[in-house]
Parts: sequence; structure tokens; C-alpha cells
Amino acid sequence: MSKQGRMVVSKESPASALFEEGVVIAHVGQGIAVEHDDKIILCQPLRKLETVAVGDKVLWTLSAPGQGRIESILPRRSLLARPARNNKIRPVAANIDAVFVVIAVEPYCDFLLIDQYLAVCENSQINVALILNKLDLPVPEALENELRIYQELSYQIHKVSAKTGSGLPELKLALQKQTSVLTGQSGVGKSSITNVIVPDKNVRTNSISETTKHGRHTTTAATLYHIDNGGDLIDSPGVAIFGLADLNRQQLAQGYREFQPFIDNCQFNDCSHHQDKGCAVRAAAEDGKIAMTRYQRFLKLTQKMGG
Repeated sequence: MSKQGRMVVSKESPASALFEEGVVIAHVGQGIAVEHDDKIILCQPLRKLETVAVGDKVLWTLSAPGQGRIESILPRRSLLARPARNNKIRPVAANIDAVFVVIAVEPYCDFLLIDQYLAVCENSQINVALILNKLDLPVPEALENELRIYQELSYQIHKVSAKTGSGLPELKLALQKQTSVLTGQSGVGKSSITNVIVPDKNVRTNSISETTKHGRHTTTAATLYHIDNGGDLIDSPGVAIFGLADLNRQQLAQGYREFQPFIDNCQFNDCSHHQDKGCAVRAAAEDGKIAMTRYQRFLKLTQKMGG
């Protein structure tokens, strides 16, 4: 039986009440597509449950032919969330091993967004790497210089061209045996990369729609796809897949790898690393030990958080 097909006997229900284990692969209409033994079941969650995320492992029971009810969410090893209404956060993707932030030679690279993603992943203990797409175009020197900063911080950068196929076999190997998320700003070719990694993506998307009878599956929601050489890929359209809503300023600072050797040397424990007296982080940036561009973006992000 597959890892999504385990059967569990409820301890709180009669022995005849068997729970099936499945994995959430998409949100469709008003329901949730759960995969179990290579089949897709349209499920509704119990009202008392928190928001279910793509990638969640769940226990479900059959409520009608081809339909189920999610009884519980199994413990998550990681979670990405995005800002929601009323200063709350909404889970987007669960049980993630790695996030790959896609950038490109063009359009202009939003490094503020990149730094935001990296800080969130650092705080969530999720591995994170960059993908530079459109390598078939000339790479501006300024972009090369900025990317060098990330390489010096030990962030891996996969250089690819979805147009020519260059670097994609190596990227596919990096995605093996783990659950990964692709994210990034619009126009960077994320969909083109996904289509190469998951060549039957449209077929699988249509299968979700047909099985759940909710019309065409929306492309604005995260969807989990299996990679043919092992591993899962969560395709997450939209820039705001996850944000800073659940981080405080101290956690944001900890999300900058290069800050960590200096944070404990600040004069005050609650140092904001702005204009505080005795700030070791600011001094390190002024001395060239921390890239000034990254430090300035940190200041912008703290302002964005209302700090």
C-alpha cells in the first residue's frame, strides 16, 4: 500500500470506524482533493479543524460514494503560511523540505521579495535555494554581483534556461526524494520550469477537475504534483504564497544568516538593528562585513512589518 494509503483504526470511535490516510493535493471549489492509493477523493473537512494546506497528511473517512470527510490533520514537519484578513495567517503548504525561489535575467529581479522568502524559510527550518532562469539571455553584471552575495552565504543557485533546457536535468535531480515548492515573482518562467519537471501537469490538473466534478481546477491555488523520478513538487502561482505575517522583528533578523555572528554583540537585547546605540549588525554592515544592499533591504522589511 502506498504511503498515502495507510489504514488507521480510530481510538475514539468503534473499531469498525476505519480512517484512511491521504495527502492533500489541491483545493477545488468548496472541497479539498485528497489522494489515497493513487485515487483522488473530494473531501470536506470537519468544521472544528484548522485550515487544511496542500501537502497536509490527513485522516479521512468515506461519507458518500467518491466523497470523504477529513477527520484530522496529522502532525506537520513544516508549514508555510501567507497573510490573511484581520492580521491572521493562512496555511498554504505543509510538510515542505525545500523552497526554490525562481528569479530570472528579466524581468528586473525583486531582491526584497527574495530576502523575505529566505528569512521565512530560515525561521521555518526549511532548506531554500535560488533558480536563475532565462540563462539564454545576457546576464547583467549588477545581477551577477548581487547573486554572488547569496553564493557567499552558501545559498545554492541553479542556473537554467527553460527555453533551451540548459541546467534542467540537474535541477530535476535536486528535486528528488523530497517535497519542494517553486515560488517567485511573476514573469520569471516558473510555469515553464514546472512544465518541464512535470511534463503531464495539464493531464493531472484535468484529472483533479474530473474526479472532483468541480469544473476546471483553478490555477491560482497551490497544487501538489508527483515527479516521475521521485519527489513531489508544489506549484504555487502568485507572489504572496507566504509572507512575514507570522515573524517578529527579532525572527526576521535571525533569518539573515550573515547577521547571526553579530546579533549577540549588540549592546541591547531588544536592538532593532536600525539606529540603536551599540548595534553590532549595523556596524558590521558599515565595515563591509555584511553586504550593505542586504542590510538596507532588511531595514525596508522591518518597516513593511510596521516596525
